[in-house]
Amino acid sequence: MQLAGRTALLTGATGGLGQAIAKALADRGAKLVLSSRKPQELERLTTELAGSGHRVLPADLAEPSAAARLAAEAGKVDVLVANAGLPGAGWLTDFSPEEVGRALRVNLEAPMLLAQALYPAMVERGNGHLVFISSLAGKAASPRTSIYNATKFGLRGFALGLRTDIGPKGVGVSLVTPGFIRDAGMFADSGAKTPPGLGTATSAEVGAAVVKAIEQNRVEIVVAPLVDRLAAHLSLVSPSIAARAQSGAAGQKASEAIAVGHAENSKDKR
Repeated sequence: MQLAGRTALLTGATGGLGQAIAKALADRGAKLVLSSRKPQELERLTTELAGSGHRVLPADLAEPSAAARLAAEAGKVDVLVANAGLPGAGWLTDFSPEEVGRALRVNLEAPMLLAQALYPAMVERGNGHLVFISSLAGKAASPRTSIYNATKFGLRGFALGLRTDIGPKGVGVSLVTPGFIRDAGMFADSGAKTPPGLGTATSAEVGAAVVKAIEQNRVEIVVAPLVDRLAAHLSLVSPSIAARAQSGAAGQKASEAIAVGHAENSKDKR
């Protein structure tokens, strides 16, 4: 699908990754429907993007009815980029039942409900694309991220399954899977250092991956250095080896720093 002249709904638009994705889509000629919890920042973002006709739809996807309402207000869209997310880092016992529910709703339920509401019209038209911003945490588990891991593993399974359902009907479904992003997003905001031996990528690379996923109908694009991609693949192939490695002192220290950083910074990027 070519993006010029298409309408794309982007959630989590005012976060660092969201802004990079918005810029990449706008530069390809898409008209954007930008959503997050921050109306003023959404309005500012529209003035910084190429093209015209961009709209803003503030929404808090942690609210039970927000995803359905957002889909209805967005109207006809050709592309969904489900980017909004909560970090969910820390010991499981640190989270209240309400906080667990918020993480599940924002990271997993909202993308599912947005897709459910939007894809039937795409199927009827015979074209459209759904992009889900996942994470290497959806392939490789690590200490202090059990809730976040659960949402991203779930999102990856949902997207891959949905692609088998609607791909034959002309609607693309893609995963964009960042690793550690050094200039924006949850990892950068935590202020932590990467675990030993692993590298980083940039938010601009994430934006470019979203465009590539849509235009080339890619199943999944991982935005991370080769060593990170290999480590995540090993985690899928041999979870026992990965668990032993992550449970070591280095893995525990890195995860602790990330969890503490998340606790000291904003709770989400919606």
